Amino acid sequence: MKKSTTILIFPLFLGGSVSAQSVTKDTIAQKETTNYLPNITVVGRNSKSDYQQLPDIVGTDIYAGKKSALIVLENVQGNLSTNTMRQVMAKIPGIQIWESDPSGIQIGIAARGLSPNRSWEFNTRQNGYDIAADPFGYPEAYYNPQLQAVQRIEVVRGQGSLQYGPQFGGMVNYILKNGSEMDKPFELESQQTVGSANMFNSFNAIGGKKGKIHYYAFFDHRNGDGWRQNSAYNTNSGFFTFTWDITNKLSVSAEMMRSNLRSQQAGGLTDNQLQSDPQQSFRSRNWFDITWTTPAIIANYKISEHTLWTTKLFGTIGDRNSVGYLQPITVADTINAATGKYNSRTVNADQYRNYGLESRMITDYSIGKVKNTISGGIRLYTGSTYRRTEGLGTTGTGYDMAVIGDYPKDITFTSANAALFVENMFRLSNKISVIPGARVEWLQGAANGRNGFDTKGNEIMLQDVQRSRGFALFGIGAEYKVTATTRFYGNVAQAYRPIQFANLQAPPTTDVIDPDLKDAKGYNADLGYKGKLKSYLQFDGSMFYLQYNDRVGAITRNGGKERFITNVGASTSMGFEGLIDINILKAFNSNMNTDLNIYGSYSFTDSKYSTDHLDANISGKQVENAPRNIFRGGISFGHKGVVASLQYSYVDKAYSDANNTEKPTVNGQTGLIPAYNVLDAAASWKVKPNVTIKAGLNNLTNETYFTRRAGGYPGPGALPADGRTFFASLMVKI
Repeated sequence: MKKSTTILIFPLFLGGSVSAQSVTKDTIAQKETTNYLPNITVVGRNSKSDYQQLPDIVGTDIYAGKKSALIVLENVQGNLSTNTMRQVMAKIPGIQIWESDPSGIQIGIAARGLSPNRSWEFNTRQNGYDIAADPFGYPEAYYNPQLQAVQRIEVVRGQGSLQYGPQFGGMVNYILKNGSEMDKPFELESQQTVGSANMFNSFNAIGGKKGKIHYYAFFDHRNGDGWRQNSAYNTNSGFFTFTWDITNKLSVSAEMMRSNLRSQQAGGLTDNQLQSDPQQSFRSRNWFDITWTTPAIIANYKISEHTLWTTKLFGTIGDRNSVGYLQPITVADTINAATGKYNSRTVNADQYRNYGLESRMITDYSIGKVKNTISGGIRLYTGSTYRRTEGLGTTGTGYDMAVIGDYPKDITFTSANAALFVENMFRLSNKISVIPGARVEWLQGAANGRNGFDTKGNEIMLQDVQRSRGFALFGIGAEYKVTATTRFYGNVAQAYRPIQFANLQAPPTTDVIDPDLKDAKGYNADLGYKGKLKSYLQFDGSMFYLQYNDRVGAITRNGGKERFITNVGASTSMGFEGLIDINILKAFNSNMNTDLNIYGSYSFTDSKYSTDHLDANISGKQVENAPRNIFRGGISFGHKGVVASLQYSYVDKAYSDANNTEKPTVNGQTGLIPAYNVLDAAASWKVKPNVTIKAGLNNLTNETYFTRRAGGYPGPGALPADGRTFFASLMVKI
């Protein structure tokens, strides 16, 4: 099996002698050893399971001692055409999901009491590089790749902060297909899907491999009316990647994704409206448009059999536009009797222009007879966000970004980052490994521009704000291999979340920014036991502790006349995360061609604000958007080419605000988010080796529920999740 690695522009001196190690596909599937895995599409490829545990080492990344998981998309029994994440991540315990986007483009996930808002507490990546709006000042993932083009999803928590940088939640990495898994010069894959509410998805891809070249490209189109009224959407995504193995040691890849989403925003509802008819909508003029481009050049170099080097040069070019009537849902959007027209809408426009470089190297070295592994690298990044908000829009009904006059707020945010990181895997014996690590960060964030107009029409300029700082993060992990495929693991590592752009956008007439405002910092800790038992059982159970210090917020001063933006306090999350996945039939006969899988993933999370919080109304309260219990379980049956599955999801109640408001407000923007249960069913039939039919029912019992209350975009109020929907698809490979 051919090995490939990656290039680092800035050399690191990593000395010592090493020994080469061979890797086979069976090794990847069955053993947890130090594997230098080559092409990105290899891990988990030959498994029939949608869930895998990552080996100790993949490429230049060390996963030993960490809480990590791998989802193989080809084996997921669910609706990938609309990125239904509760089905995709069912076996990763504790993942909370916001379900309010019928298109599936804007994925919102979180864990351990953190906010799912567009996954902004995760470091969100595609093929190992950033895809969020700005990972430092505005880490919202407005774009996520189409899951039919994704080979696997890597999720790393805990000590992952040392390798990947900001955010307490860890890292989510979408690894796209790249053609390296194909055996012919040309292959074609076409999947056509239809579903409820006139949903239609056409995914078409080509790829191949010949000699020193492999490539992959796809085009995906998806449109639908949405389950609710006024929630139509239209998406188009295209991707191309080309890899040239220049020598048996050096390869270079170039790739680019471009995606566009335009969707109608149905807006929120009051609780009474949602219970009477969750499909209704009172906003027909609200629109949202995203265009996202992610170019990248990736160079891979195998210095020797034991040393790999990789460099990624990447960019994010994004535009986020919205126009709508954003008054509370209790205010009707009707024609003004005085003008005979609708009232003017509000227009907001963001542009993101970010560029970065990450370069990593990994090598083995020996101390005496003991082989160890060290991985390190650098990161350079610069980003700018050009934000224009609160523009006076038209009185029309369609998508129209025209603005009357100037935008009141016209602000430019910039961020810059340089980082150096290193981790070392010390193998104290055949069973025991210790993995210390460190990350050194330098950050800079700045904001300038106009923050509005006063009553006389004079500009109100933004406070001159710039923050530069440097610091180090440290951590250590360890694992004890009980058997070849099971282990105890533990880690503790510092983490941080940078000051957000919103914290630098303070109106000087009402807000004051603390001159000593600092990034939120804290740490994650995990202690668990995971592994595999032959071919029929996978498990992972662990305790976690997340300390989130120096959270940024606002308190009122001077008799309520002034908002002071400062570090207001801390929160603590602790609990349990566990998974068990068993193939019952193979437990009795490993040679059976029939599979009967039962699985369950469960998390308990106790997440509270500190008792010394500067806001007395929040002190000691439960953290918002943090359900205490999340359970997902299911059963699947497979025989020859037929697979059928049933999945159950339970998510406990949660508060929508830090004050823990129980009774819903009249406008639906604040109040309890009730617990809910969802049942999904899916089946697939491989008619021929290259023809597959797939179908499913989501929310089988037509449960009425919601996962989110919004105070602004995409429309104030409670945002219903979809009721019962179906999908059916035909996939052909040539």
